[in-house]
Amino acid sequence: MGYFINELFGEKLLLIAGPCVIESEEHVMMMAGELKDISDRVGVKLVFKASFDKANRTSVSSYRGPGLEQGLKILSRVKQKYDLPVLSDVHEVSQVEEAAQVLDILQIPAFLSRQTDLIVAAGKTGKIVNIKKAQFSAPEDLKNAVEKVYSTGNKQVCLTERGVSFGYNRLVVDMRALPIMRSFGVPVIFDGTHSVQEPGGLGKTTGGDRRFVPYLCRAAVATGIDGLFLEVHDDPDRAKSDGPNMVKLAELEQLLKTLTEIDRVVRSAGCHRDTEALRKM
Repeated sequence: MGYFINELFGEKLLLIAGPCVIESEEHVMMMAGELKDISDRVGVKLVFKASFDKANRTSVSSYRGPGLEQGLKILSRVKQKYDLPVLSDVHEVSQVEEAAQVLDILQIPAFLSRQTDLIVAAGKTGKIVNIKKAQFSAPEDLKNAVEKVYSTGNKQVCLTERGVSFGYNRLVVDMRALPIMRSFGVPVIFDGTHSVQEPGGLGKTTGGDRRFVPYLCRAAVATGIDGLFLEVHDDPDRAKSDGPNMVKLAELEQLLKTLTEIDRVVRSAGCHRDTEALRKM
């Protein structure tokens, strides 16, 4: 069966982290080992993330990953060697059953968060389903996505905020979305790296500005969230996907120390319970 949602989300922040896309088995294994060491030192639970296929790349010539079969083999080796839960995106109903044999969390990409058949298929696996809020969606819209998973009898759902379109090639984050989505009774994750993307901003590739990741993450943690989603790379400027917005591996530990301290203060003050009032409205 794998992990249950209450095993991952609890009294501390959950970290979902890894490179945007699987670049090679060697790179994935190195990153998983480094991220595990960092998360152990900081004291956070880690879910390793890497996409086996980036179906939403800007250009037809962009690198997409090794594909479903090879990608799942690599992620399976991460699980076996490092005893970590793993997450990756599913883009089509046909991928779901095979992906569920390996993945602990099935992620619905933001641009597919209204695709009923895909969400229902993911729900039917019984696995945790992480639905990323679309750049064009209001936070209230995600309640319907949660109910699609619930319709299968699966209550293991979490939601991820990753910014809202603000004109062309720019995203902004409305922090009100985080408590609104938590009021649905599901864990909420903040994606600090995709929120600084500039989709298509470099013509044939997506731009971004990783300098703003710490600022947005500090603000998000202060609202009272359950997890952080951060794409991390040892050399982002040479990454095959999403380089401009990924966190540098060398800078991750200090960032996490700051964020976990903010989270400790927020939880000790009882701010995570604030969403109870929103549920009653």
